Amino acid sequence: MENKEKTRFGLIRHAETFWNRESRIQGHRDSDLTDSGKKEAAAWGRRLKRVAWDRILGSDLGRAVHTADIINDHLQIPFEVDPLLREQDWGEWTAKPTHTIIHEELPKLDVDRRSGWLFCPPGGEDRISVWQRSHNALVAAARKWPGSTILVVAHEGVIKNIIYRLCNRIYAPQEPALIKSRHLHWLVIHKSGLQLHEINALRLPEAD
Repeated sequence: MENKEKTRFGLIRHAETFWNRESRIQGHRDSDLTDSGKKEAAAWGRRLKRVAWDRILGSDLGRAVHTADIINDHLQIPFEVDPLLREQDWGEWTAKPTHTIIHEELPKLDVDRRSGWLFCPPGGEDRISVWQRSHNALVAAARKWPGSTILVVAHEGVIKNIIYRLCNRIYAPQEPALIKSRHLHWLVIHKSGLQLHEINALRLPEAD
Protein backbone atom coordinates (compact mmCIF):
# COMPACT_ATOMS: atom_id res chain seq x y z
CA MET A 1 0.00 0.00 0.00
CA GLU A 2 1.16 3.49 -0.78
CA ASN A 3 -0.32 4.98 2.36
CA LYS A 4 1.91 4.43 5.41
CA GLU A 5 -0.57 5.44 8.10
CA LYS A 6 -2.03 2.58 10.13
CA THR A 7 -5.78 2.11 9.73
CA ARG A 8 -7.62 0.01 12.32
CA PHE A 9 -10.72 -2.08 11.73
CA GLY A 10 -12.96 -3.52 14.42
CA LEU A 11 -15.10 -6.29 12.91
CA ILE A 12 -18.43 -7.42 14.34
CA ARG A 13 -21.28 -9.54 13.00
CA HIS A 14 -24.78 -8.16 12.56
CA ALA A 15 -27.28 -8.84 15.33
CA GLU A 16 -29.67 -11.80 15.47
CA THR A 17 -32.34 -12.11 12.77
CA PHE A 18 -35.44 -14.30 12.58
CA TRP A 19 -33.70 -16.57 10.07
CA ASN A 20 -30.73 -16.88 12.42
CA ARG A 21 -33.13 -18.04 15.09
CA GLU A 22 -34.69 -20.52 12.66
CA SER A 23 -31.25 -21.72 11.46
CA ARG A 24 -31.94 -20.76 7.86
CA ILE A 25 -29.31 -19.76 5.32
CA GLN A 26 -29.53 -16.02 4.55
CA GLY A 27 -26.76 -15.25 2.08
CA HIS A 28 -27.79 -12.21 0.03
CA ARG A 29 -31.41 -12.45 1.21
CA ASP A 30 -32.58 -10.59 4.29
CA SER A 31 -34.51 -11.25 7.46
CA ASP A 32 -35.52 -8.67 10.06
CA LEU A 33 -33.72 -8.35 13.37
CA THR A 34 -35.48 -10.03 16.28
CA ASP A 35 -36.27 -8.05 19.42
CA SER A 36 -33.26 -9.77 21.00
CA GLY A 37 -31.18 -8.71 18.00
CA LYS A 38 -32.22 -5.09 18.40
CA LYS A 39 -31.26 -5.23 22.08
CA GLU A 40 -27.94 -6.83 21.11
CA ALA A 41 -27.20 -4.00 18.64
CA ALA A 42 -28.06 -1.40 21.29
CA ALA A 43 -25.76 -3.17 23.76
CA TRP A 44 -22.98 -3.02 21.16
CA GLY A 45 -23.63 0.69 20.81
CA ARG A 46 -23.17 1.27 24.52
CA ARG A 47 -20.12 -1.00 24.70
CA LEU A 48 -18.40 0.53 21.68
CA LYS A 49 -18.65 4.09 22.99
CA ARG A 50 -15.46 3.27 24.92
CA VAL A 51 -13.51 3.24 21.63
CA ALA A 52 -12.67 6.41 19.68
CA TRP A 53 -14.24 5.42 16.35
CA ASP A 54 -14.00 7.64 13.28
CA ARG A 55 -16.71 5.97 11.20
CA ILE A 56 -18.74 2.85 10.49
CA LEU A 57 -18.41 0.78 7.33
CA GLY A 58 -21.02 -1.88 6.76
CA SER A 59 -22.47 -4.41 4.40
CA ASP A 60 -25.36 -3.02 2.38
CA LEU A 61 -27.66 -5.91 3.36
CA GLY A 62 -30.57 -4.86 5.55
CA ARG A 63 -29.64 -6.83 8.67
CA ALA A 64 -26.18 -5.23 8.77
CA VAL A 65 -27.53 -1.74 8.01
CA HIS A 66 -30.17 -2.05 10.74
CA THR A 67 -27.56 -3.24 13.24
CA ALA A 68 -25.22 -0.38 12.33
CA ASP A 69 -28.02 2.18 12.55
CA ILE A 70 -28.89 1.09 16.09
CA ILE A 71 -25.22 1.15 17.09
CA ASN A 72 -24.85 4.58 15.56
CA ASP A 73 -27.66 5.96 17.72
CA HIS A 74 -24.96 5.79 20.39
CA LEU A 75 -21.81 6.60 18.40
CA GLN A 76 -23.14 9.36 16.10
CA ILE A 77 -20.37 9.05 13.49
CA PRO A 78 -20.35 8.85 9.66
CA PHE A 79 -21.71 5.58 8.29
CA GLU A 80 -21.24 4.18 4.78
CA VAL A 81 -22.07 0.85 3.17
CA ASP A 82 -20.11 -1.27 0.72
CA PRO A 83 -21.71 -4.18 -1.17
CA LEU A 84 -18.30 -5.90 -1.23
CA LEU A 85 -18.90 -6.68 2.46
CA ARG A 86 -22.04 -8.74 1.76
CA GLU A 87 -22.39 -12.25 3.12
CA GLN A 88 -21.40 -15.18 0.89
CA ASP A 89 -23.96 -15.80 -1.84
CA TRP A 90 -25.50 -19.21 -1.09
CA GLY A 91 -27.30 -19.49 -4.41
CA GLU A 92 -29.87 -22.29 -4.53
CA TRP A 93 -29.39 -23.03 -0.84
CA THR A 94 -30.58 -19.60 0.29
CA ALA A 95 -33.50 -19.80 2.78
CA LYS A 96 -32.99 -23.53 3.39
CA PRO A 97 -32.52 -24.85 6.96
CA THR A 98 -28.91 -25.62 7.84
CA HIS A 99 -29.75 -29.22 8.79
CA THR A 100 -31.06 -29.75 5.25
CA ILE A 101 -27.80 -28.39 3.84
CA ILE A 102 -25.68 -30.65 6.04
CA HIS A 103 -27.63 -33.88 5.62
CA GLU A 104 -29.12 -33.59 2.12
CA GLU A 105 -27.36 -30.99 -0.01
CA LEU A 106 -23.64 -31.25 0.88
CA PRO A 107 -23.39 -34.96 0.00
CA LYS A 108 -24.53 -34.11 -3.54
CA LEU A 109 -21.49 -31.90 -4.18
CA ASP A 110 -18.18 -33.05 -5.61
CA VAL A 111 -15.67 -33.74 -2.82
CA ASP A 112 -13.55 -30.71 -3.76
CA ARG A 113 -16.52 -28.39 -3.33
CA ARG A 114 -17.60 -29.61 0.10
CA SER A 115 -14.98 -27.83 2.20
CA GLY A 116 -11.94 -25.60 2.02
CA TRP A 117 -11.64 -22.37 0.08
CA LEU A 118 -13.31 -23.86 -3.00
CA PHE A 119 -16.55 -24.61 -1.15
CA CYS A 120 -19.33 -23.22 -3.34
CA PRO A 121 -23.10 -23.74 -3.04
CA PRO A 122 -24.86 -24.42 -6.36
CA GLY A 123 -25.42 -21.11 -8.10
CA GLY A 124 -23.58 -19.32 -5.32
CA GLU A 125 -20.13 -18.01 -4.50
CA ASP A 126 -16.95 -19.73 -3.31
CA ARG A 127 -15.13 -18.67 -0.17
CA ILE A 128 -12.02 -17.39 -1.94
CA SER A 129 -14.20 -14.90 -3.82
CA VAL A 130 -15.67 -13.66 -0.54
CA TRP A 131 -12.16 -13.19 0.83
CA GLN A 132 -11.00 -11.30 -2.24
CA ARG A 133 -13.89 -8.85 -2.35
CA SER A 134 -13.98 -8.22 1.40
CA HIS A 135 -10.20 -7.72 1.45
CA ASN A 136 -10.56 -5.24 -1.41
CA ALA A 137 -13.23 -3.36 0.56
CA LEU A 138 -10.93 -2.92 3.56
CA VAL A 139 -7.94 -1.90 1.43
CA ALA A 140 -10.10 0.68 -0.36
CA ALA A 141 -11.36 2.00 2.98
CA ALA A 142 -7.81 2.37 4.29
CA ARG A 143 -6.87 4.36 1.21
CA LYS A 144 -9.96 6.54 1.53
CA TRP A 145 -9.65 7.14 5.28
CA PRO A 146 -5.98 6.61 6.19
CA GLY A 147 -5.17 6.45 9.87
CA SER A 148 -8.83 6.02 10.88
CA THR A 149 -10.39 3.61 13.35
CA ILE A 150 -13.31 2.02 11.54
CA LEU A 151 -16.09 -0.17 12.89
CA VAL A 152 -17.06 -2.82 10.31
CA VAL A 153 -20.53 -4.35 10.62
CA ALA A 154 -20.60 -7.42 8.41
CA HIS A 155 -21.47 -11.13 8.43
CA GLU A 156 -20.16 -14.36 9.93
CA GLY A 157 -18.98 -15.68 6.56
CA VAL A 158 -17.13 -12.48 5.71
CA ILE A 159 -15.44 -12.24 9.10
CA LYS A 160 -14.46 -15.92 9.08
CA ASN A 161 -13.02 -15.74 5.58
CA ILE A 162 -10.91 -12.68 6.38
CA ILE A 163 -9.55 -14.04 9.66
CA TYR A 164 -9.06 -17.61 8.39
CA ARG A 165 -7.15 -16.34 5.37
CA LEU A 166 -4.88 -14.17 7.51
CA CYS A 167 -4.27 -17.16 9.80
CA ASN A 168 -3.43 -19.45 6.84
CA ARG A 169 -6.32 -21.75 7.60
CA ILE A 170 -7.31 -24.31 4.97
CA TYR A 171 -10.94 -24.19 6.10
CA ALA A 172 -11.04 -27.91 6.95
CA PRO A 173 -13.71 -29.34 9.30
CA GLN A 174 -11.04 -30.71 11.65
CA GLU A 175 -9.53 -27.27 12.34
CA PRO A 176 -10.49 -25.94 15.79
CA ALA A 177 -12.76 -22.90 15.85
CA LEU A 178 -11.06 -19.52 16.16
CA ILE A 179 -13.90 -17.06 16.38
CA LYS A 180 -16.24 -16.66 19.34
CA SER A 181 -19.74 -15.31 18.85
CA ARG A 182 -20.63 -11.81 20.10
CA HIS A 183 -17.01 -10.62 19.93
CA LEU A 184 -15.16 -7.86 18.10
CA HIS A 185 -11.95 -8.62 16.21
CA TRP A 186 -9.17 -6.14 15.36
CA LEU A 187 -7.38 -5.87 12.02
CA VAL A 188 -4.87 -3.26 10.87
CA ILE A 189 -3.64 -2.05 7.52
CA HIS A 190 -0.32 -0.29 7.04
CA LYS A 191 2.54 -0.49 4.56
CA SER A 192 2.75 -4.29 5.00
CA GLY A 193 -0.90 -4.71 4.02
CA LEU A 194 -3.82 -6.20 5.94
CA GLN A 195 -2.86 -7.95 9.18
CA LEU A 196 -4.67 -9.59 12.06
CA HIS A 197 -4.14 -7.74 15.33
CA GLU A 198 -6.40 -9.55 17.84
CA ILE A 199 -9.15 -12.16 17.61
CA ASN A 200 -12.03 -12.08 20.13
CA ALA A 201 -10.70 -8.81 21.50
CA LEU A 202 -13.90 -7.33 22.89
CA ARG A 203 -16.85 -9.33 24.19
CA LEU A 204 -20.41 -8.08 24.10
CA PRO A 205 -22.10 -8.42 27.51
CA GLU A 206 -25.59 -9.88 27.63
CA ALA A 207 -28.17 -7.40 26.33
CA ASP A 208 -30.42 -5.78 28.92
